[in-house]
Amino acid sequence: MTAYDRGIVVAGDRVFRPPPPRAEFVHELLGYFAEAEWPHAPRYLGSDPQGREILSHIPGFAGSELTEEVRSPAALAAVARLVREFHDLTAGHPLAGSGEVVCHNDLSPKNTIYRAAVPVALIDWDLAAPGRRIHDVAHLCWQYGDPGPDAGVPVVAQRMRVICDAYGVAAANRAELIDPRELIDTVLWWQDRCRRGIEDDPALAHLRAAGVPERIRAAHRWVTDNRDPLAHELAHDNR
Repeated sequence: MTAYDRGIVVAGDRVFRPPPPRAEFVHELLGYFAEAEWPHAPRYLGSDPQGREILSHIPGFAGSELTEEVRSPAALAAVARLVREFHDLTAGHPLAGSGEVVCHNDLSPKNTIYRAAVPVALIDWDLAAPGRRIHDVAHLCWQYGDPGPDAGVPVVAQRMRVICDAYGVAAANRAELIDPRELIDTVLWWQDRCRRGIEDDPALAHLRAAGVPERIRAAHRWVTDNRDPLAHELAHDNR
């Protein structure tokens, strides 16, 4: 969820919200998903007289309202498959520009709609932009894998392995598409980038007050300390 999510109004089957800074790109992307009949993102329906964008409302619950169901192997695999689908859909499309694909760039349980603990849609495409596949896969591993001392290396590595396998990166050829060490380094890059963004953005004072930067810093420290064992377990299928 971004700072632009405040001011959302849900009315029936529609969502009214302030347009994001890069609204034109986001609307083109959502329009492309509609044309391609990819059902796992909101539909852009236009703007209202107040200038708010109108999106279709997707029934279900955001992942932040679930608990360990979000991190079950079945749920992790399902959300990774959704990401692979839209990556493949945007690969080579003009919206991807010089990037491999269009990345969501804010994948997290709270931006995922679930029904019966099954992820059915990805929302909040405000930060979508051309990029590399590994950027979104690393964000999945961070936000859904929840790396940290509360879980430990074997559990976190297993979650990351489920995500990679479901995305289509089998252990035998994992390094060809997504190198394990680069994946861990990209998780660290995301953590550092997000922490700095929260610390520097006046609109995100509520996250600072909630101690989010400190939690991200602790997670970053844990991933740094366990980079080698995590990469080793990802590179070798130890199940």
